[in-house]
Amino acid sequence: MQELAAVKYEISKSRFYAHLYLLEFPDEYADAVAIHEKLYKKAAHHCSAMLFTMPDGRTASEFKNDGEVGHPGRTLLNILEVNGLNSHALIVSRIFGGIKLGPSGVTRAFRDSGDMAVKLAQNKD
Repeated sequence: MQELAAVKYEISKSRFYAHLYLLEFPDEYADAVAIHEKLYKKAAHHCSAMLFTMPDGRTASEFKNDGEVGHPGRTLLNILEVNGLNSHALIVSRIFGGIKLGPSGVTRAFRDSGDMAVKLAQNKD
């Protein structure tokens, strides 16, 4: 597993930490989520998605909303699909800032932070 990008995005006092990982094996997805849980202990939610194409062509995908409102995990998976990132994991940890964003605001914030991480990784290439 290799970290390709990491960004911090802040909105309404909540902080979103987005990381994009390149995976060698789909099993590394759980390891990446565990890393986030240790890195961001104050985070209430660690939403994530993984998209992986096996050597035989089968696709494995997974996403987790981690109890967050809206569907941020599905949104992160969509980011991977749209950008053709098929051996990657995208994880966003949110540290709540005290102001509720609502389901659509939360989903938008996770999407924006995930997009920023992907764009950062693409600009490094």
